[in-house]
Amino acid sequence: MRPTAFPVIDGIEINNWDRALFEQLHAGGVSCVHATAAVWEGARRTLDRLITWDRLFRDHADLIMPAACSADVLTARQQGRTAVMLGFQNTAPIEDDPGLIPIFHRLGVRIIQLTYNIQNLVGSACFDLDDGGLTRFGRTVIAEMERVGILIDCSHVGDRTTLEAIDAAQGPVAITHANPRWFCDSPRNKPDDVIDALARRGGVIGLTLYPNFIGGAQTSLDEFCAMAAKLVDRIGVEHVAIGSDLACGWSDADLVALRHGRTRPDAPAASWPRWQPWFRSPADFPRLMDGLAAAGFTDTELRAIMGGNWMRLWDQTMNAPR
Repeated sequence: MRPTAFPVIDGIEINNWDRALFEQLHAGGVSCVHATAAVWEGARRTLDRLITWDRLFRDHADLIMPAACSADVLTARQQGRTAVMLGFQNTAPIEDDPGLIPIFHRLGVRIIQLTYNIQNLVGSACFDLDDGGLTRFGRTVIAEMERVGILIDCSHVGDRTTLEAIDAAQGPVAITHANPRWFCDSPRNKPDDVIDALARRGGVIGLTLYPNFIGGAQTSLDEFCAMAAKLVDRIGVEHVAIGSDLACGWSDADLVALRHGRTRPDAPAASWPRWQPWFRSPADFPRLMDGLAAAGFTDTELRAIMGGNWMRLWDQTMNAPR
């Protein structure tokens, strides 16, 4: 593992995990990764995914350990392992019952994204033509997530719904993987008013490396780091982190299923995008840090962006049930 003076945290990855990927985390010096455990799955299928993770933790205990809070990141770092924090990229696993939120919390889930690409019972998503905002059920879900200590994620959420979620929450929320829309004009990226509102309430945005949301594989490391610097100038370094959204080990058929779930049986074929040469796996985190340093970020700023801001946000939100 490449040694660093501070914990390195990836705000999200959605890989088809195996030992080779855990070894890449180790090679890249990644102290903790937020791993997507479910997207479209209902409650029962989500339990199957959590069972799979339980086996992964047992079978690869020399490389990874489960994380439920920021203290676990420090423990894993001391032991030379990578902490894995589980999350959902949709509220599909709770179905229509907020009572499942504390159950999943007890099973180790610490981050839940409100919507994934299309509207659900909670609110609207980034690819909906009309954003109806946060629903009454969505307000109940947010309140229950905050009560038990699950971080609210608004990455794939519609702009109006995101603003209303930020306003409805008592504490800060996250956008674990997105970029400013002025950098790459995609509905999956966030406009200034959303990013500003997130920062005003103490939230954190994880800048994503996913090719579709940085302008394609031709976008250079220097261009990405310049974007990060411009954003820091706007909202402050304490609100900016990394959420790569790495998606390794999947087939093209998996991509279609991931994008649409069961919502489009006629969904067209799709292929995974080509990743930029400077970031293709968890082992490339040192290259990203070198690029940010070359862009003028100080060691203190790198400590914040590469992990410190996630740890602070987790300390604020992943509290014990009350």
